[in-house]
Amino acid sequence: MRIAVCLTDTKAEPWVQGLQAALPEAEVFVWSAGAPQADHAVVWAPPQQLVDEQPQLRTLFNIGAGVDAIMKLRLPPSLQVVRLDDAGMSVQMAEYVCHALIRHFREFDVYEAEAREGRWVYRKPQARADFPVGIMGLGVLGQRVARAVQQFDFPVLGWSRSRKEMDGVRCFAGEARLGDFLVNTRVLVNLLPLTEATRGILNRTTLGALKRGGYLIHIARGGHLVEEDLIPLLDSGQLAGATLDVFQQEPLPAGHPFWHHPKISVTPHASARTLRSESIAQISNKIRALQRGEAVAGVVDPERGY
Repeated sequence: MRIAVCLTDTKAEPWVQGLQAALPEAEVFVWSAGAPQADHAVVWAPPQQLVDEQPQLRTLFNIGAGVDAIMKLRLPPSLQVVRLDDAGMSVQMAEYVCHALIRHFREFDVYEAEAREGRWVYRKPQARADFPVGIMGLGVLGQRVARAVQQFDFPVLGWSRSRKEMDGVRCFAGEARLGDFLVNTRVLVNLLPLTEATRGILNRTTLGALKRGGYLIHIARGGHLVEEDLIPLLDSGQLAGATLDVFQQEPLPAGHPFWHHPKISVTPHASARTLRSESIAQISNKIRALQRGEAVAGVVDPERGY
């Protein structure tokens, strides 16, 4: 069994070493043009050349949750794409969302600004019932975030492309219910996969449908947000602020207005980082299961794109 590793903008050698230790019966190598044929590949944003030169590949294992870069490629029908189920990312996402949510709700950002000016000012407490949190995307990550937010007694809503059910979460599904979801949401958390159907879904119309004084926490993919629509909504007061972790262009260019807008908090695509040891354990277990002819979780539906 041969396993190729092809990781754009990520050091491949630690992954090769970890996979080799977990699968000593396999030959694990860094892929390059003209490499030997492999049975499986562990990838991040691989080039089309990998797929074209490796007709014997059975599986592409993606080391992140988002598979949009892979789904842009021309893939043969026989090639399965498998994403990570979690591998330590969901708890990081939950931490990030709860931090951004509570910082906004408790107005800690205002306290920080006043402290820098040497001002001692109390803020009037706000009611959690007035801050319903709507989560777009109720997969593994979205459900983990929803459960975390519930622990702080905020009302929680969820929207997904297909119907989902969660205890204590008011769930909406499909295009027909998106409007109902948005008008009942004040803090919007985006955890959708990026597909052609969801590209640009955060725009003047959808964000403008939120309760006035809404807040955006955007941690999925940069392609979801129509960036030029955001600042007018902030300046008009329709949105009170935004925490953004993903962008159309990364790194975010030095002159981009998001860096300096007083109602925007920027982080460098850091809401959840891939944990290598957990990911290697999950991938190696799935490879062994496939070798035994068993089904594995996380197989991407090419029609849906996730």
